[in-house]
Amino acid sequence: MSKKSSFLSNDKSQVHRAFSSCANTLAAAVIGLALIISQAAYAKGGAANHQWVGTWSSSPVEKGEAFEGRTLRQIVRISAGGDQLRIRFSNRFGEVPLIIDSASVGIQDAGAAVVPGSLQELTFGGAPSIAIAAGAKVWSDPVQLSVPDEADLAISLYVAENATGGSTMHTLSWQTSFIALGDFTGDEVMPVDETRQSWFWLTGVDVKAHRNSIAVAILGDSISEGCCLAEFVDANVRYPDYLARLLLDRYRGKPRATVLNAGISGNRILSSGGLLPRLGPNVQHRLDTDVLAQSGVTHVIMLIGVNDIGLGEADFGGGFVLGPVVEAEEIIAGYKQVIRRVQDAGMQVLVGTILPFKGFPLPGYWSEANEEKRQMINAWIRTSELHDGFVDFDEALRDPQDPEFLLGIYDGGDGLHPSAAGYERMAFEAEQALLLPGQGRIKRN
Repeated sequence: MSKKSSFLSNDKSQVHRAFSSCANTLAAAVIGLALIISQAAYAKGGAANHQWVGTWSSSPVEKGEAFEGRTLRQIVRISAGGDQLRIRFSNRFGEVPLIIDSASVGIQDAGAAVVPGSLQELTFGGAPSIAIAAGAKVWSDPVQLSVPDEADLAISLYVAENATGGSTMHTLSWQTSFIALGDFTGDEVMPVDETRQSWFWLTGVDVKAHRNSIAVAILGDSISEGCCLAEFVDANVRYPDYLARLLLDRYRGKPRATVLNAGISGNRILSSGGLLPRLGPNVQHRLDTDVLAQSGVTHVIMLIGVNDIGLGEADFGGGFVLGPVVEAEEIIAGYKQVIRRVQDAGMQVLVGTILPFKGFPLPGYWSEANEEKRQMINAWIRTSELHDGFVDFDEALRDPQDPEFLLGIYDGGDGLHPSAAGYERMAFEAEQALLLPGQGRIKRN
């Protein structure tokens, strides 16, 4: 711009006497053109400063029912909103292609109803339907839809007859999904023939957000998933839900903060579900798909290991023991592998101390030997320099008078899973570790 300005100035001085009026007009035109170019460059730069960021996710667990010829309207509570979003569907556990005949997204009004005017058709490469290969996942085309923070989205899909061979599902969603016979993806008000408390084929929602946005993936078991009281259904009182609210309050400018829940009930770091497939693939197996491949993830909070300890000798009745028995050193070795992989992916990772679980009624789950393992693991978490920080969930929620137990107000009733108040306290501790100097070693980007 400076060279152009100098050239015009020289040219203008040379012809000033004869062409002053013309020169002035030309200069104005050039300046106007420069402004247009500058604005275009700014707009392009603004677009470059935005990226897809995950605002909701679930982790597929096992193969479920097929739902041929039915519409599924599934409700999800996102963290940060935006003006543009896309939806991810997965056929991870499918053995044949999944055919989605039609799909839509809108903002939930109440039950299976969508806020009038918010319903948008989902397309895939411009087409209203798609076949998803066995084991594969797909994203919908971007949708222009203004959604506020913590919006409840109603995501609907209709699967054709003889098209699925079984669903890829997250078994325990603690959220009602609505089912109707026939295709109602384009209807704001949908009849309800059945309900479930699972998510089927639906694994992610992304929003367009500022490139400096923070996305925190919560990797864990039922305590991260948000188990296990009936009053939790549709209440959004999981610890990741509370954490999302805290981070949204802190980040209200262009850089946003989102939270992605990658918790699975019964999940372990070393062993997969085996004879109990709803426990899901082990953390080391699912880390790539459930965390590292999520859009825009910057931080990971990992709370895992209690089931590795407890399920080894737990008696499910009839002599059935899931196993295997593992030592504290083996679990710590699993931590180290996950930490390195997360850090190699350019993300920072906090590790949470394992909560007390004495009193959990499953025979063999708690023992003096298992308590010793928990203490050894927590001591390593508190002193290790391998991770980027830790969250001391144990110290925050244990009973100071009897630290092998959860404090009563934080106990959801079974001695293992927190209450809503416990989940809220966990979110507070996580937020402090993420953001406050001296409370953790995570550094903001």
